[in-house]
Amino acid sequence: MKFGKIFKKQMVPEWVEAYVDYNCLKRVLKEIRSHKHSKLTRAASRVSQQAEALHRSFSGLSFHPRHSERAGDIEDQVIKVDTVQEEGSRKLYETKFLKKSEEGGEFEESFFKKLDENLNKVNKFYRDKVKEVIEEAALLDKQMDALIALRVKMQKPDIDNLNLEKHPSDKVVVDTSDNTMRTQGTVNTDMVHGIERTNIPEEEASHIVADIVPVSHTGGNEEEGSIGDKQDLREILERVKMNDVLESPITTLKGVFGDSNEPISKKGLKKGEEQLRLVFSEFYQKLRRLKEYSFMNLLAFSKIMKKYEKIASRNASRNYMKIVDNSLIGSSDEVNRLLERVEVTFVKHFSSGNRREGMKCLRPKVKRERHRVTFFSGFFSGCSIALVIAVVFKIESRKIMEKNYGTEYMANIIPLYSLFGFIILHMLMYSANIYFWKRYRVNYTFIFGFKQGTELGDREVFLVSTGLAVLAFVCFLLNLQLDMDWRMKHHKTLPEVIPLCLATIVLFILFCPFNIIYRSSRFFFIRSLFHCICAPLYEVTLPDFFLGDHLTSQIQAIRSFELFICYYGLGEYLQRQNKCHSHGVYNAFYFVVAVIPYWLRFLQCIRRLCEEKESVHGYNALKYMLTIIAVIVRTAYELKKGRTWMILALISSGVATGMNTFWDIVIDWGLLRKHSKNPYLRDKLLVPHKSVYFAAMVVNVILRVAWMQLVLEFNLKSLHKIAVTSIISCLEIIRRGIWSFFRLENEHLNNVGKYRAFKSVPHPFHYYDDDDVDKDD
Repeated sequence: MKFGKIFKKQMVPEWVEAYVDYNCLKRVLKEIRSHKHSKLTRAASRVSQQAEALHRSFSGLSFHPRHSERAGDIEDQVIKVDTVQEEGSRKLYETKFLKKSEEGGEFEESFFKKLDENLNKVNKFYRDKVKEVIEEAALLDKQMDALIALRVKMQKPDIDNLNLEKHPSDKVVVDTSDNTMRTQGTVNTDMVHGIERTNIPEEEASHIVADIVPVSHTGGNEEEGSIGDKQDLREILERVKMNDVLESPITTLKGVFGDSNEPISKKGLKKGEEQLRLVFSEFYQKLRRLKEYSFMNLLAFSKIMKKYEKIASRNASRNYMKIVDNSLIGSSDEVNRLLERVEVTFVKHFSSGNRREGMKCLRPKVKRERHRVTFFSGFFSGCSIALVIAVVFKIESRKIMEKNYGTEYMANIIPLYSLFGFIILHMLMYSANIYFWKRYRVNYTFIFGFKQGTELGDREVFLVSTGLAVLAFVCFLLNLQLDMDWRMKHHKTLPEVIPLCLATIVLFILFCPFNIIYRSSRFFFIRSLFHCICAPLYEVTLPDFFLGDHLTSQIQAIRSFELFICYYGLGEYLQRQNKCHSHGVYNAFYFVVAVIPYWLRFLQCIRRLCEEKESVHGYNALKYMLTIIAVIVRTAYELKKGRTWMILALISSGVATGMNTFWDIVIDWGLLRKHSKNPYLRDKLLVPHKSVYFAAMVVNVILRVAWMQLVLEFNLKSLHKIAVTSIISCLEIIRRGIWSFFRLENEHLNNVGKYRAFKSVPHPFHYYDDDDVDKDD
């Protein structure tokens, strides 16, 4: 594989713009090569002409051309790199090409100019990121300070005057001037966050907590610190409290109606440890990506300079790479030191000293593509197609639709199985989305917050959807066979139970606690669904409101689930008739079920409005409120009919459709920007063909308008009402799938613009410094 493809594959998607623009440099080299080629062609023709003339004039004389100077002798004269000092001790590199006067020298000068721009860009980005991780490491050092103190307190609550000291492995930020550990058993001082703490001998502390051992971090003596600066355990604990994160119903209610500032218990400490474990894991991934960023850019500079030497026949690589190696990205070692310290700290405090287990958590295995997934996906796809053909032949061979009871029979059975059809179609659209997200390098795993190694790929989702399709079609075919079999006339209730058995199997697989059939992904879905149902008591994350938006496209599936409850709960299946609409309770819930998804999204918007104080969430809540009104009026018209209800349904649906369409295209997709580089689109596009975006906008408008088909009720004699409803519901699911791709593309581009490649995990502890105490006073 060529280096350019490897380089692109190894990039952090959100940092793409911060990498060396390798393709741009290659294009400049192609210009140099084409110019060199034309130059050599002209020179060869001139030499040929001169040789012929000399041969005619000086026949018998030999011609010995003068050897040019070797390239190695003039290597130092090809380029000269100057360093410009900026404010904040930042270095900028400027390369002067000394062969500019030669023919084609302007191309090579342009090459080195772009090379300097890339080197300065990479160094600036790396400097900023290193500064960020050092500051974050200092905060993690504080968190470890609080964690160790709390552990000591929980193990020995009666000892309040024990002075806290820390081993270097307890610290993430370590003084680079002292990398050696002193002998144990001495009394020394340890400076942590400006607070000087007295270390105690090992024999006095080992029986309290095994993690605490005496060490000198600053190399000073006990007498160097004043007594007033030394902090005992009680004073440290008085400065520590749990961060108030309103992420669950209990903490949300406490934060709204009462004071959540309670003493830290063992349960709270355990929760804090788990949260800090996640913080360390995410911080470690950031350090690893930063190290890979440095390595890949250095490799890119080396590769491009070798290409330049080969094309231009100039030995400038050694001089320039010496500058690159001495720059910040080539000489800085802070990231490597932080990686080592994080590993030591994590293994010691979060994996009981077991390095293998600790490194498994810090470096989860990358998910491998399995051939059996591909095989079974193809196998189930073929089975599904064969079963569809079998169902069609079964209906045609028995001439079910031509019989008197055929229409009524299909009207009873189709709504029961359509639930699984909607789910299968939704999963197929999600599988297609994952495929295109991966193709266009949309970092969907980061956006959704999937744990590395547990995320499902497009093949896995396709496998699950085709497997469910096979199961549903088998049950449907079995249902038809049993209903048409004369031997089953005395057991007519048996075929009616098959859809219920299918639904039971699907729910059992979904909630199965065993580690089978992608348990982590199933539990992730259940957790997000529970957060949606409990809105606004849970903190709203992207997976939660993304799932909420998808639920709004599954109104008909939710109504089918309600039909299951009515059909089997009220005993309708015994009479083999669907008369659920004759029940007042069912009609009431028919209203409620249609409104619930939009109401949940409305509550999520209100929660985000209260937390983030951004007006866009208020407008989004207004959009869902208008949709709720439209759904209520439409449902009332569907049940009661009448011209007045139809007019109200048309008006409310038209307003809701217009606002939803505008929000989809302008807000969610970020398109229709007048002053963008791409007219009526946006500045950055991942799909190279602009026509795709215009087609998506047109399709979105058409499918949004199709939503009003249920209100207009065109006279379609060839289609049953249930079939029309099912088709429109399928079109809405397809529209939602298209919306999902561009919605995540826009979210990814926002992350790229902010270089946001890692999720922010809140720290569990808040540590009050002296300045904070003074401010409070």
